[in-house]
Amino acid sequence: MQPQAAPFIVPKCLEQITIVYQDEHLLVINKPSGLLSLSGKHPLNKDSVHWRLVQDFPTATLIHRLDFGTSGLMLVALNKDINKQICEQFSQRTVTKYYEAILDGELLVQAPLSGGDFEIADQEIAELDIVKKSSAQKGKYEKHGEINIPIIKDADNFPLQKVCHQTGKQATSQYQIVSYNKANNTTKVLFQPITGRTHQLRIHSREIGHPIIGCDLYDLNQSYFKADRLMLHASRLGFTHPVTNQEMDIKLPANF
Repeated sequence: MQPQAAPFIVPKCLEQITIVYQDEHLLVINKPSGLLSLSGKHPLNKDSVHWRLVQDFPTATLIHRLDFGTSGLMLVALNKDINKQICEQFSQRTVTKYYEAILDGELLVQAPLSGGDFEIADQEIAELDIVKKSSAQKGKYEKHGEINIPIIKDADNFPLQKVCHQTGKQATSQYQIVSYNKANNTTKVLFQPITGRTHQLRIHSREIGHPIIGCDLYDLNQSYFKADRLMLHASRLGFTHPVTNQEMDIKLPANF
């Protein structure tokens, strides 16, 4: 009999979930880094976003998930009908999501990115309050583009994904370079994933030679040790409220 690997026990997350928006139909919450979205199979891995929320909101269901290491905005339904309606918005790709990330190295315009016609409006960046304008920038953000690299499950290395140009699913990430930190040799980027593949932003960042720092799954070289967490944060979420039809635009800038 083959020896069984010891189960991975998630370190205890001391940070609390905070509610950013709440009504009788749904919640938008701020998930801390280091917390599972759903409880794991091992009884010691029961702590999760869902497990915590159902203590106060017994009918709460997660409409989407964030990776264990990712922090930021998550949408939670408070009944099955709301869950179904917003899931349809995700399926139709009418939900907009923005992520802030810190990448290793200096991401240049000449980086091998496909596309490049996309631009996140200056106003949207300013509203997130993540850009510190300098005299050199002169308020103009010209470094933007699009990454198109197909992704598929890595059957031999669960839960990892991998690049596959033959049978992988289309994966598109649009980006805006926000700033470069020369002292740490890191680049702050605003991502808008057009598709929602598992680990999409992690893989796309690595494939262009600038992995997200603190990533423990796809880069265990020096970039992993540059941060004590995955430097990826869901900072903006846009959707149509399924009851009021109001266009919701929730923002929560990263604290890094």
